[in-house]
Amino acid sequence: MRRILLAVAAACTVLLLALILMLQPISPPAFAAVRAGYTPSEAYLLDRNGVLIDTQRVSFGVRRLTWTALGDVSPAVVNAILQSEDKRFWLHNGVDWVGVAGALKEVVTDGRRRGASTLSMQLSSLLISARPVPASGRSWSQKLVQVRMAYGLEQHWSKQQILEGYLNLVQFRGELQGIGTVAQVLAHKAPSALTEAESRVLAALLPAPAASLQRVTERACARLSEADTAVNCAQLREAADHLLTSAGSAGAEHLAPQLASAVLKRPGESVRTTLDASVQRNASEALTRQLSGLYGHNVRDGAAVVVDNASGEVLAYVGSAGTASRAPHVDGVRALRQAGSTLKPFLYEQALERRYITAASILEDEPVNLETVGGIYLPQDYNHDYKGPVSVRTALGGSLNVPAVRTLMLVGVEAFRNRLQQLGYVGITQDGQYYGYSLALGSAEVTLWQQAQAYRILARGGMFSPLKILAEEPTSSAHAVLPAGATFIVGDILADRAARAVTFGLDSSLATGYWSAVKTGTSKDMRDNWCVGYTPRYTVAVWVGNFEGDPMHDVSGITGAAPVWREIMDTLQKEGVVPAPRPPVGVHASLVSFATGSEAARAEWFLTGTQMTGSIASVNIEDQAPQIDSPTNGMIVAIDPDIPSDRQRLPVRVKGNSEGLVVRLDEAVLGQADKAMLWQPQLGAHRIVLEDSSGGAVDQILFTVR
Repeated sequence: MRRILLAVAAACTVLLLALILMLQPISPPAFAAVRAGYTPSEAYLLDRNGVLIDTQRVSFGVRRLTWTALGDVSPAVVNAILQSEDKRFWLHNGVDWVGVAGALKEVVTDGRRRGASTLSMQLSSLLISARPVPASGRSWSQKLVQVRMAYGLEQHWSKQQILEGYLNLVQFRGELQGIGTVAQVLAHKAPSALTEAESRVLAALLPAPAASLQRVTERACARLSEADTAVNCAQLREAADHLLTSAGSAGAEHLAPQLASAVLKRPGESVRTTLDASVQRNASEALTRQLSGLYGHNVRDGAAVVVDNASGEVLAYVGSAGTASRAPHVDGVRALRQAGSTLKPFLYEQALERRYITAASILEDEPVNLETVGGIYLPQDYNHDYKGPVSVRTALGGSLNVPAVRTLMLVGVEAFRNRLQQLGYVGITQDGQYYGYSLALGSAEVTLWQQAQAYRILARGGMFSPLKILAEEPTSSAHAVLPAGATFIVGDILADRAARAVTFGLDSSLATGYWSAVKTGTSKDMRDNWCVGYTPRYTVAVWVGNFEGDPMHDVSGITGAAPVWREIMDTLQKEGVVPAPRPPVGVHASLVSFATGSEAARAEWFLTGTQMTGSIASVNIEDQAPQIDSPTNGMIVAIDPDIPSDRQRLPVRVKGNSEGLVVRLDEAVLGQADKAMLWQPQLGAHRIVLEDSSGGAVDQILFTVR
């Protein structure tokens, strides 16, 4: 009897509340306002055509992706959720009174509590507050507001809008909010592609999003008897295991994570770049393949940049591509690394521009000892051999070190440093004395971004404008920083496979089937590998190495970065061959030959007023004034304590026409100047004097043995 009275009282209460609520619904926010105010936790990086190439999570309250329209949701999801949460959704007007009556009946007859909230009521709760429901459940006052809002929703929103809003705002699992998010993160697919089994598992999550895998599976299986579906419990278990044990990202392709991290800052923002998704993907894949092949040589990291020369727009920005990287979040495009030989083209351009040299001038590739503040500098070539007298074309094409140092002696370290800054190498901030002659060989640190920018200047005949990577950035006007004539000659040398054959051979990754100018570089101890080059249309810059700075094993620019550069260039060149650059005004060709016979006769390019014709020869060393070549003035010689002292010798050499001269070391005659001499080092300060037959000093130097 008591239960009957309670049931009647409850029914009367419900009826009274219903009458009150029908008269006083709460107006909800407009559907359009809710959708417009929905902010994803991600920000989105787009390519030049609006293609999504990367995402970056920037908000960490809940995880949600973009709003999903109802038409983009699998019908299986809608059916599963309605069958689980609100069977009479299409029939009621906010409150399912049949469901409420059934719930009250169970309370009265069995003492069990069963929820009777409709999707409209649940959506009302989501709109009213984002705070979680307390463990004790909602209070009567909260329920009252929830029901009144549900009536308001039914009056102002269509059923389809209510369903769409619910699917986007409901929490499925952990931090995952919305059907689009849970589909991408757990199922790795679009919500429109969710299967029947996956849909029923997701619906089973809603009553208790944190439930165990077993509990979710049991709930999903229990609903099968109530549903008209072809799936069975075994399929549900398989789907649940896949969804709830897989850890995934938001499902987007991550093609430029370093750039995304740098530019994406606000939740929900979409930033359009100048990148081309296809070029970006090809560059990344080429770099990844090469790094995989070099793993046995202790090479883990790499980066690449592709630039459109005409516009300065960056088409590819690969900050890191090594699958074995120990620091994958480092941006290799912006990281400072030693430049190696990649700065040599700008040194020779400056010497050509000042008319100190021509492309046919002869430079000696012979050992040289240079006095510096830090001691004696002895540059060596990559192959640790010397080619003798070579033309400037061969010296630059073959990347010979000693001729480059001799050219820097002509130009001046300070002047060259200033030129590099002018080209955009803004990190080279110390004075010339700090870098010394090693600046010719790339001892300064530069970035891959700066390399691409500087080589693009060569590609454009000396014209500079900043690179552009964000679509919204204004396009800057170009201005000349290098003269077109000298720039053209340098480019012609860098494109000459015969000029580089002395070091790299005729058949290497640098020898393309189309016009391209390219330079490699390897830093000290093989810590950095570069390959930077251009066609008339594109500039491509590649770096490989290790972000931690440990050296690679037997890997140079030609075997490390160059194959990646070649693959990227070949892919770009499929768009069509571009004619080679034409010589600008003030550049002329003349036929030259070389008396040494080491280089074949050729047509060479000259700036107006520097033309050379006929046979070109280097200065005969026998005609030079005699001088002490080794040791050098101020040199400090260290005796090795691990080698017996009577086994250690210091070579003493004289160059030039030294016939009839003698070498005196301290007070004793060491030998004839035109003969090879070896001296056993003795501790202390010493003087070497080159004397003529009358005892007069022709040359002298001081050095110390420690």
